[in-house]
Amino acid sequence: MNPMLPMEKYFGQLELVYTFFGAMPTGVSVSETGRIFVCFPKWGDDVKFTVAEIVGDELQPYPNLETNLVNPGNITMSFISVQSVVADGRGTLWVLDTAAPNFSEPIIGGAKLVAVDLATNTIRRVLTFSQDVVLPTTYLNDVRFDFRVGRAGYAYITDSSSRGPGAIIVVDLDNGNAFRRLSGANSTSPDPYFLPKVEGEILMNRNRDGSTSPFRLASDGIAISPDGRILFFCPLTSRHLFSISTEALRDRTIPDANLIYQVEYWGEKGASDGMITDAKGIVYAGDYENNSIRRILPNGTMETIAHDPRILWPDTFSIGPDGYLYFIVNQLHRQARFHYERDLRQKPYSLLRIKIGELPAPAF
Repeated sequence: MNPMLPMEKYFGQLELVYTFFGAMPTGVSVSETGRIFVCFPKWGDDVKFTVAEIVGDELQPYPNLETNLVNPGNITMSFISVQSVVADGRGTLWVLDTAAPNFSEPIIGGAKLVAVDLATNTIRRVLTFSQDVVLPTTYLNDVRFDFRVGRAGYAYITDSSSRGPGAIIVVDLDNGNAFRRLSGANSTSPDPYFLPKVEGEILMNRNRDGSTSPFRLASDGIAISPDGRILFFCPLTSRHLFSISTEALRDRTIPDANLIYQVEYWGEKGASDGMITDAKGIVYAGDYENNSIRRILPNGTMETIAHDPRILWPDTFSIGPDGYLYFIVNQLHRQARFHYERDLRQKPYSLLRIKIGELPAPAF
């Protein structure tokens, strides 16, 4: 007789929204009317379109197929390799184009923030970046908005570089002026002592020739408080959570050397890719080492709301108007670059959701 031995406890009511049998997704955003958008950066998969809308049980290129086909003659108006999509709650889908397929040096003039009008499904505006903002090492990762400051609002973007300085890029949406903040600061940099462990194994770059190197990625996860006054952020290879006043970020009279003293430390929340904030100021963060989703209350208390073997690398988060937290699960750690060029990912990738009963933090 074999007695049943105790097993790890799993919890959290996950619901499957969509399965992906093609390219690996990273970003998801649910609009105020419940439309769901996803993106597929060009990391080696056969990406037929880098931005899509889930319509019924189909993926449709968004806003159309033509925009998703790279036009070398007009890289400003075509999507090259999109890492993140964010619906702002007031009729616009913002598309963050890294212009860096396979983490290459960004194509000059290709890295951009694009505003797509959700009513007409047309591009309304394109903001490109100068070479002192998007460096040769930059990887534009995720973006948050606040339309209550300045003449047209501000955007905050994480640079999650693997081989250069991490940073928060601040964008004045009125004139498109952008500048780097906390560039190379400890809070935006990989934790040099962090050894990521996923599915019981150490995660590191493992090359075909047998050589290995540590996996290092800078500031990635980003979330903004409901009043727009506090920006939360974290490096991807780190378990630490940081925040800073957005007013200090925007104030260019404060040099970066002094700005580091405005950063607040919230402790360990687990190693996260995506983060998001709800209307009550609760921050939701993935924990890719522990197949978990955590929430951090405004008083700093941390609670795990889901722990499930299906949460194989929780990537981007979005809160829908239905009170659900949506998140992409994409097995990022099983990619070939971590396993001597053997791709261990198993399709399908998935879009999951869990009921949180809260609305997204407003940006306006």
